[in-house]
Amino acid sequence: MAESTRRAWAVLFARGVLGLIFFMAGVYKVFSLTPAGHAHKWFVDPYADTFLPAWSLWATGLTIPFVELVAGFLVLVGWRVDEALVALGAVLLIVTFGHLLKEPLYEFHTHVIPRLALLLFVLMVPREADRFSLDGWLARRN
Repeated sequence: MAESTRRAWAVLFARGVLGLIFFMAGVYKVFSLTPAGHAHKWFVDPYADTFLPAWSLWATGLTIPFVELVAGFLVLVGWRVDEALVALGAVLLIVTFGHLLKEPLYEFHTHVIPRLALLLFVLMVPREADRFSLDGWLARRN
């Protein structure tokens, strides 16, 4: 198998797994848990006793499910990947901040680090290596 083909498969698998992780989390949070339920469970109630204003907890808690849903889908299909990865990177920063605010020695190895590793890999690979994506297909078509 040619080196460029191996790289294309590597990016597809990393992008696919990362996209599925975030997309399925978004599907659950939007359609099962509901954005309001997500905001209550993961933002408003746990951080009500912190310095964070309630409006920011509500705004973040209601927004993240949609960001995960849309950006996860975009990463999964490979369309506007850079923009989607930046959005998901912001979600990871917010989650990291929140966990550290509540528990300064929070263990990230099960949640944040695997997602961050995949995100960084896909973000750092040259776009032309991602041949099995909508972005790649559109670039070749033009």
